[in-house]
Amino acid sequence: MKKIMAAKPELFGTDGIRGVAGQYPLDQATVLRIGSALGTVLGNSSRPVRVVLGKDTRESNEWLSRALTSGLAGSGAEVVDAGIITTPGVAYLTRHHELSAGVMVSASHNPYQDNGIKVFSPAGTKLMEAQELEVESVMKTLSDLPGLVENATPTAPGWVEGYVDHLASLIPPGRDVSRYHLVVDCANGAASRVAPMLLARLGIKANILNAEPNGRNINLNCGSLHPQGMAEATRAQGADLGVAFDGDADRAIFATRAGRLADGDHIFYALAPHLARQGRLKGGAVVGTLMTNLALELALARHGIGLKRTAVGDKYVLEEMLRSGISLGGEPSGHIIFSDLSLAGDGMITLLEVLGLLAGTGQSFDEMLHGYQPFPQLIRNVRVREKPSLESIPAVARAIADCSREMDEQGRVVVRYSGTETLARVMVEGADAAAVEKHAAGIATAIKAAIGAES
Repeated sequence: MKKIMAAKPELFGTDGIRGVAGQYPLDQATVLRIGSALGTVLGNSSRPVRVVLGKDTRESNEWLSRALTSGLAGSGAEVVDAGIITTPGVAYLTRHHELSAGVMVSASHNPYQDNGIKVFSPAGTKLMEAQELEVESVMKTLSDLPGLVENATPTAPGWVEGYVDHLASLIPPGRDVSRYHLVVDCANGAASRVAPMLLARLGIKANILNAEPNGRNINLNCGSLHPQGMAEATRAQGADLGVAFDGDADRAIFATRAGRLADGDHIFYALAPHLARQGRLKGGAVVGTLMTNLALELALARHGIGLKRTAVGDKYVLEEMLRSGISLGGEPSGHIIFSDLSLAGDGMITLLEVLGLLAGTGQSFDEMLHGYQPFPQLIRNVRVREKPSLESIPAVARAIADCSREMDEQGRVVVRYSGTETLARVMVEGADAAAVEKHAAGIATAIKAAIGAES
């Protein structure tokens, strides 16, 4: 029997539309077309179309936002500009103000040359694939495109401040977090605007790093992809906690007073048992991904907490959380979702949950993480020129099989393509560090020999 594959979006990946600013699909004409198609799809409802637009700090954001706004306005949508704001902030505003959609112009943790378009539904979730397909279908039918708007887009006075007020309200009454000293790395991105406002609102003393964006320094040797500077500053200053956000602040990586880095798996280890004792861990499990460390799965099991894995991507994590009635999920990258608070991963909310945990228990973050030791894990990224099925490449299939056979139940191997870049990602983890190194290198070499692209 012939297997019929469901259609998949061509432009939308696991986290919206992503690419190099100025090149297809993020050239001006295509972005105009995207905006016009999105406005047309949203206009199929009976209510007026209102959209909030947010952006991070990349130099390409102004012309990309103008093209998007022009396309949306040309199809009859009203666009309100929130300015520089985090991606989860756009998700919140969309839901809170009962808008037709929210649009964020950002490439998250990517370098400044890249950019992206993330679209949120009225519920504050990423668009479903069916809606993405509808937008792409309408794009193909558009003939005449609107011109660029000349007038400035109306701003949203007080909306960002309202989002910050909402975040501050998530600290339970009686929990004094103002006594904590933090080191905060804003990645020269959207957090540069939001984090200082939130910390001031909570009365928290903080040393703020990398909060001087110039359009080109977003994520540059800083933020959640490069948290070592934050961790060292946390240790040197004897701060209670360090945190590094990415460019649009949907991720957060932490550091203890001793300078120990803590990713999303560490957050699960600290928070999940605590939330379970409070009755806040719905479903008796957390949702992770194929990249979630095996040591975490074993540690959670000792507390009677299960782990469900999905494909990599926060949209898949959220889908499983909603399907299974689970309230905590996320990825080692620091993209954590507390579905009772937000259906979008929010680095600020993750920070607040950690602070609430410290204030509620009186323990330090170092103490919270005591006893957790991740299995050695290596990730090798191989730039590729095409993306055929990896199982169809004999040398790659053999290397993966050899790894699985030797590791058995004491390790895992995950080989996949990136959803946002032309990369093959090889992840090997296990109790034996030497074996992990050997197999990660062997699989990466096999991929590079077969389909590798020049870097």
